[in-house]
Amino acid sequence: MTALWQELAGGQLTVATIIIWTCCAFLVAALGGALAGIRLAGKDLGRDLAALMGAMFGPTGAVPGILLGLIILALR
Repeated sequence: MTALWQELAGGQLTVATIIIWTCCAFLVAALGGALAGIRLAGKDLGRDLAALMGAMFGPTGAVPGILLGLIILALR
């Protein structure tokens, strides 16, 4: 477990760190999408539906971008 924390802090890219960073990016993108959905369409669609739609559509752009960035970092 200590080795995993050292890999994360040191910036080493292994399969475990790529999975962890991708999961973190997914969670942050879903949260940001939900908040943006509430802010943009909360009055029109209702807060729950707007948050649900934002949480579904938020990661569609963020996760491929994170994966592409991790691939570029792994190849350098």
